[in-house]
Amino acid sequence: MLMNDPLGDMLTRIRNAQMRKRPSVATPASTLRARVLDVLQSEGYIRGYSEVELNGKAEFQIELKYFDGQPVIREIQRVSKPGRRVYSSVRNIPRVADGLGVSILSTPKGVMSDQEARNQNVGGEVLCRVF
Repeated sequence: MLMNDPLGDMLTRIRNAQMRKRPSVATPASTLRARVLDVLQSEGYIRGYSEVELNGKAEFQIELKYFDGQPVIREIQRVSKPGRRVYSSVRNIPRVADGLGVSILSTPKGVMSDQEARNQNVGGEVLCRVF
């Protein structure tokens, strides 16, 4: 199956699995997805992920995180899409929920959170926002 937006697909799978209160969700593996999952894990939005092989294809098994029966991720939204890319300089990196949430950026120094991008003084493509 041809997929135009693999990152958007992963975010939708996470959103749908959390609405159904699933403990984990599977998504096809890729380098960009792994880097975004690294940021989500370091920011405390998911428990972790592991790479497994199913039918000869590599997949990530993402362990979702809940607190008092409610998902830790309240909102996860794709910002930069294949039809409309959104770039931001270091001065204009968007704040999510007054700093309570996080924007994930793809920068020349790698995929990182908005706070880390400000600390390293680098801008880039705003991939998604999580709250």
